[in-house]
Amino acid sequence: MTATIVESVYGKLRGQQQGNVIVWKGIPYAKPPIGGRRFRAPQPPEPWTEVREAVLFGPAAIQASNGIMEFLGNQTDNTSEDCLYLNVWSPAADSRRRPVMVWIHGGAFTSGAGSSQTYDGRSFAAEGDVVVVTFNYRLGALGFLHLGDVGGDNFSESCNCGIQDQIAALQWVQDNIGKFGGDPKRVTVFGESAGAMSIGVLLAVPKAKGLFHQAIMQSGAAATVLSSTIAGKVSGRLLAALKIGHGEVDKIRQIPAQQLVDTAALLPAMSLVPVIEGDLLPMHPEQAVAEGIAKEIPVLIGTNKDEYRLFSFFDPRWKQSDAEEISSIFEHAFGLNWQGISQHLINGEELNQRIYDNLMTMSLFTFPALKLAELQVKIGAPVWMYRFDWETPAYGGELKACHGLELPFVWNTLSRAGTEKLTGILKERKKLAEEMHHSWICFAQSGNPNTPKLPEWSAYNLQHRPVMIFNRESVLVHDPNSEERKNWGSLMRHLEKIQ
Repeated sequence: MTATIVESVYGKLRGQQQGNVIVWKGIPYAKPPIGGRRFRAPQPPEPWTEVREAVLFGPAAIQASNGIMEFLGNQTDNTSEDCLYLNVWSPAADSRRRPVMVWIHGGAFTSGAGSSQTYDGRSFAAEGDVVVVTFNYRLGALGFLHLGDVGGDNFSESCNCGIQDQIAALQWVQDNIGKFGGDPKRVTVFGESAGAMSIGVLLAVPKAKGLFHQAIMQSGAAATVLSSTIAGKVSGRLLAALKIGHGEVDKIRQIPAQQLVDTAALLPAMSLVPVIEGDLLPMHPEQAVAEGIAKEIPVLIGTNKDEYRLFSFFDPRWKQSDAEEISSIFEHAFGLNWQGISQHLINGEELNQRIYDNLMTMSLFTFPALKLAELQVKIGAPVWMYRFDWETPAYGGELKACHGLELPFVWNTLSRAGTEKLTGILKERKKLAEEMHHSWICFAQSGNPNTPKLPEWSAYNLQHRPVMIFNRESVLVHDPNSEERKNWGSLMRHLEKIQ
């Protein structure tokens, strides 16, 4: 056998040499989740006898078009309901037992793909001597629609199919990665946005225990889940839109996938996310973490300074709204919590886009990350925190340090075509990419992100709250979100009391 041919549990795979790295693409890690397997847990793939060519990416999960994701480089020219494929980059298919980094892509649980050009694992493999895995998982209604209450046992697994796909991919890594030069006992999961939120769930899933050993969470934590009651209401709305009655839920398996995706796209954002349900996720992930389920997992977690700017910048309402319309934007975003937020945090200021961005960033990203870090520290787990403060000069600097901006720095893929649209072309980008890229590599190798390229990075603690600020000159800062953190924590306690 040549060095590019590997014998997996299911059959031989021929990859492709790319410089000093080998890549295998489009490897099936489960049977196609189509027909009778729609809304069911993933099943192991069928073995094959001939050498399988693994040189093309498999289809991404079928998804609706998303302008912001396309701006970030998401490609949707090849999507399908048959989407459960993964990709591997390795320095060599030998017996070296390298650290393994498994990437879970973001996209609000409704879009994205492991084959995005940003997520090219060559630099990690070449510079870090690690094995990198990316994969696709079911999205939107096909991955997270809660049908168990109305469909019975036939649909009992439907609400967390996407999470079960992630577990299946991690199980594939355990069973096969040794043949690709990786160590199944040294697996770091890392992800961004919905990918990081998925990791927050996986930390709490008993079935995922032992499938990974460290976690890196970028702009996502353990707060994004729905109760089965709320998820049931979401499914009720979708079934009504599809004109499916409660006694005929089986019909949803015959509806064309694209129709299902397009109809689900009419639901409010983040309506289709992991659900607290059954044996898979029996309690809220934050509660499970507080009880110590992930106490042996080192965690590197952080956010971007201006996360929500990515979304508000492209929202036309901010360019043409009067004071009354702006007030309605806040009320719609925060719902029943808006009165408490306005009383405790606004202090009579005139509402504007800056305040909105700050509140949304804190509520959706910063505070959940801080809370998860605190929970892990309290049970004795090692935690490192960062904040990405580098502001892109693109669009006249208006995007600031927005959501997703750190991705090409972490992956060291700044040279990819189109990336300058997001990051600009300043030479200082390269230094920051080297710092972040090597810090992530160090964490994968040792469970500690310290690298000679950065100032000393202390583990997070509740006395000093050290946070690495990634910027033109990266620096360790104690409690950089101090005032916001305290104010938001006080607000959350107030809201819990009145609810």
